Amino acid sequence: MPVTALLLVVSIALIVVGAYLFTNAVEWAGQRLNLGEGAVGSILAAVGTALPESVIPIVAVLAGTEGEEVAIGAIIGAPFMLATVAMLVIAASALVFAGRRETGAEIHADRDSVRRDLGFFLPCFAVAIGLGLVESKAVHVIGIVGLLIAYVLHVRQTLRHTGDADDEEELKALTFDTTKEDPPSTFQIVAQFVIGLALVIGGAELFVTELVKVAEGIGVTALALSLILTPLATELPEKLNSVLWMRESKDTLAVGNVTGAMAFQATVPVAFGLAVTQWHLDRFAIAAGVLALLGGALALWRLERRSVGKLSAVAWAALFGALLVVVGMG
Repeated sequence: MPVTALLLVVSIALIVVGAYLFTNAVEWAGQRLNLGEGAVGSILAAVGTALPESVIPIVAVLAGTEGEEVAIGAIIGAPFMLATVAMLVIAASALVFAGRRETGAEIHADRDSVRRDLGFFLPCFAVAIGLGLVESKAVHVIGIVGLLIAYVLHVRQTLRHTGDADDEEELKALTFDTTKEDPPSTFQIVAQFVIGLALVIGGAELFVTELVKVAEGIGVTALALSLILTPLATELPEKLNSVLWMRESKDTLAVGNVTGAMAFQATVPVAFGLAVTQWHLDRFAIAAGVLALLGGALALWRLERRSVGKLSAVAWAALFGALLVVVGMG
């Protein structure tokens, strides 16, 4: 077990480092192709930040034994983690940095963006959970098509309303660019892209293998464990960016980092799960899905009113704790 725990830590490190390299390379590739401005650039960056959560289910399914359970756990666990722990992090950041923030403890995220993202997430993820109770493959195929079309329309609407960013931030230097003075070469961008992707895939494969061993060792299902451990390992490090944005009173960026990911995770990964697994959700997955919907509804309600406070933070913590209780009770 100590060796397995160490390998899990190594796999998570590989995934996080690989995702950083990949995202950094994707942003530079987007700029090189004149696609890096405004909302288009943020969508390209989102591909990189969603990479670990997207690769783990793919690797898990290819792994075979208990891989389907890990895949479903990762797919359902990501929205659950975003709607509970990530929102808790944002609320806590507002409270901790209230003394230096322009708006104090109030969170002034763009209401239209919040309404658009969470108003999209809630029905789509409810459909995803509902499809887990239906065994008809034909219905699942309809769900796949519907969810993918819905996300394309959501992206289109987001681009239409976002437009170009007036205060676009300068890209971080390419990691593989040793000079940091001139723009990186195409070779450097491609090399970093390939190596970053390879690290994520290798880390994901190691993670899935060791996760199954841990599940067997402690006597819980791989699905139950992956619902909690997988998104904690892949989602939370990325969402720590929101802490820095909250500290700097960039509430729209901080909240959008989470709600935009929720919109993606409720559709594209779910469509993949519907396509390559039986998509049969047990009581753990259903519990996580319902708790995620409750967390998302709470976020929509409080963020629109800009009255996120201690009670909301406690509520999101309680929702996360509720799943721990459900899993612990077996």
